Amino acid sequence: MDALARRREFRQRLADQRRALPPTQRIAAAQGLRRSLEQLPEYLTDARVAGYWASHGELPLNLAIAPLASRGQQFLLPVIRTGKQLRFAPWQSGDAVQPNRYGIPEPVAPAELLEPFQLDLVLVPLLGFDRRGNRLGHGGGYYDRSFAFLNEQVRPTEPLLVGIGYAFQELPEVDEEDWDVPLDFVATERELIDCHAPAPHPETAA
Repeated sequence: MDALARRREFRQRLADQRRALPPTQRIAAAQGLRRSLEQLPEYLTDARVAGYWASHGELPLNLAIAPLASRGQQFLLPVIRTGKQLRFAPWQSGDAVQPNRYGIPEPVAPAELLEPFQLDLVLVPLLGFDRRGNRLGHGGGYYDRSFAFLNEQVRPTEPLLVGIGYAFQELPEVDEEDWDVPLDFVATERELIDCHAPAPHPETAA
């Protein structure tokens, strides 16, 4: 099976598994995610934190977003613009949203739109991931295209990219493509994974 077919198969399987989760498991996962993110200092201090509006079974961010305003941090949601580029609009609970072309809610007539390089921390949705920071997205390329400038910089830097997913979305290995922008961390309901940590040395065979 070639890499493209393998990605397609993983996407289908993980998307089906994610949609099948009962609400009680989603709520428990949202609580676990917040605990995992609290291990990341930037989540507690960074001024501009971007996330996503959970859809298609994605791990909800509501419990992770809730404390930001009380800490003086700004939360932003992605807005699709021309050229498959993302911009980010400030949003808080109660602000109006409207569905974009994919049916995902976006802020209505935002007063300002920030460029990706203006963010400090980005909570990135995904379908699959590995511990080296390789991410399997939905195939649209929006995040890779919008944050491609990070591939020209020494990582980690700002914005810090933190993939968000359920623990079952971990894969042994995600095939890398030239245009992929790797993650700095992955936060699941169980743990915070540092993708820059050195890989453990395999045990030498006896």
